[in-house]
Amino acid sequence: MSAWLYILVIAIGYLLGAIPFGLVIGRLRRGVDVRQYGSGKTGVANVTRTAGKGAGVLVFILDIGKGAAVAIIARAIAGWWTGAAWYPAAGAAAFAAMIGHSWSVYIKFKGGRGVTVGVGGLLGMYWPIGLTCLVVFFIVVVRTKYISLASMVAASASIWISIPMIALTTLSGWYLIFGIAGTTLIVYRHRDNIKRLLTGTERKAGQKVDIESSEA
Repeated sequence: MSAWLYILVIAIGYLLGAIPFGLVIGRLRRGVDVRQYGSGKTGVANVTRTAGKGAGVLVFILDIGKGAAVAIIARAIAGWWTGAAWYPAAGAAAFAAMIGHSWSVYIKFKGGRGVTVGVGGLLGMYWPIGLTCLVVFFIVVVRTKYISLASMVAASASIWISIPMIALTTLSGWYLIFGIAGTTLIVYRHRDNIKRLLTGTERKAGQKVDIESSEA
């Protein structure tokens, strides 16, 4: 495929992925800057802790939506541009959206951890894998109460689900590449959570942050 195609879809992916819905919803629903509390991230977990479950659900939907939208837009552009396989372009755009979400140009390169955007990208490329990852996420949250652990397990699920599907069907190997790249990013972004999980100090789902406190 043309280098210009990749430049275009990666730029679109990054700029759309970088939209900080968590920050916007936190301010609209609770009047707070979620970057100043809890983990300092703009993702669903920190928004839920600082601005409430309703805000968290809304951010969850919006972040998954932008990941899916990026993949669908890239599919449309690649199909129109080349008429060939769209998987590489969609995967590149979806990963760029995860980068944009994690290091947003709109908020001085702060952001979330890329989980919901990555799931949205999978839903936009091949929904059965994305949906399976969502199910894995919720099962782990219910069983352990650790959102960070559930996020990393769900991300890795995209790899071990893709391998047999690629081997047994005509599914493109690009899904595995996206799964490996996305999982690597998500684990990297959770490195502080990993330390807390190992020491038993990680917050569980439902634990709120006192926004009256000056501690972040």
